[in-house]
Amino acid sequence: MAGIVGTVPKRWRTTTIPDPHAGARADLIGRAFGPDPAAADTRWCGDITYIRTWQGWAYLATVIDIATRRVVGWALADHLRTDLVADALRQAVAARRPPAGVIFHADRGCQYTSAQFASLAQELGVRLSVGRTGQCWDNALAESFFATIKGELIHRRPWPTRAVLRARIFDYIEGWYNTRRRHSALGYLSPAVYENTAALRAA
Repeated sequence: MAGIVGTVPKRWRTTTIPDPHAGARADLIGRAFGPDPAAADTRWCGDITYIRTWQGWAYLATVIDIATRRVVGWALADHLRTDLVADALRQAVAARRPPAGVIFHADRGCQYTSAQFASLAQELGVRLSVGRTGQCWDNALAESFFATIKGELIHRRPWPTRAVLRARIFDYIEGWYNTRRRHSALGYLSPAVYENTAALRAA
């Protein structure tokens, strides 16, 4: 009548499953998520979210550069095994080739606290950091990205297949979010332009 329609809340699904046997690991970020043009590829963060498709659940893992807001690695799969987050971290390291000691910060989900992931991080020269149990603000930047991609892409249409979803996520991240989407925290520049501007200033 007035062009107003209701929305149905999305089904909630747990992706953060703490590992009670995980060893202690420090929080090396301390909620310091401010941008810094001189600090690209020194501090990363990531998380996992879920997406419903007609083929079943899909899970998206990300690696985000805290300093520039750029999504430097991501992986999509139909499972929540450690391989999912491992693939995202491998992609980030291969694409960015960060200096040894780059920090990767995540929550205390069993994927991020597993021995498999710790072994991979050591192999790649990545230092692992985790937030506190039940404190979403300790990984607020990763949570913010998921809110953005869901509002701008995921929740705007149904997803018949994971293959279609993967293609659209690629287009969104590489063709829009990283290269053209403006961020208020970056002075209304896109992550790519912010990085390039910082590089020119340093030259």
